[in-house]
Amino acid sequence: MSTQTDLTVRKSITVECGPKEAFELFTNRIVTWWPFETHSTGDERPEAVVFENRVGGRVFDRLEPPNRFVIDWHVSRGKPSTELEVRFSPDGDGTRVELEHRGWERYGDEAAESYDSYNGGWDTVLGRYVQKANA
Repeated sequence: MSTQTDLTVRKSITVECGPKEAFELFTNRIVTWWPFETHSTGDERPEAVVFENRVGGRVFDRLEPPNRFVIDWHVSRGKPSTELEVRFSPDGDGTRVELEHRGWERYGDEAAESYDSYNGGWDTVLGRYVQKANA
């Protein structure tokens, strides 16, 4: 079992657009920047990603556009779910995007390894998001 006490991935970036646009890009336009070729449970790139933009929607547990969303994240088939929270707040002329990916302790003996993998993986994913947002 992991001896790590905090298995929450925390990332913070700033993009050169307002919170509403940053939120829209992260959710409804995710297909334009997400690295599906390396970060997907499917074997091919999807045609679209659907977010039900309402409280109680199938994808979102809770939605507060354009400030925050929290989803029950199934990172791997056959593994426990984790929770992903992303917050969007004004930062000068841009937007501060803060991500927390938690619940890795549910993975038991694989918790630390899974946490480490996603801690690094989010850098890649968010890098693509920043490139798209700032283009």
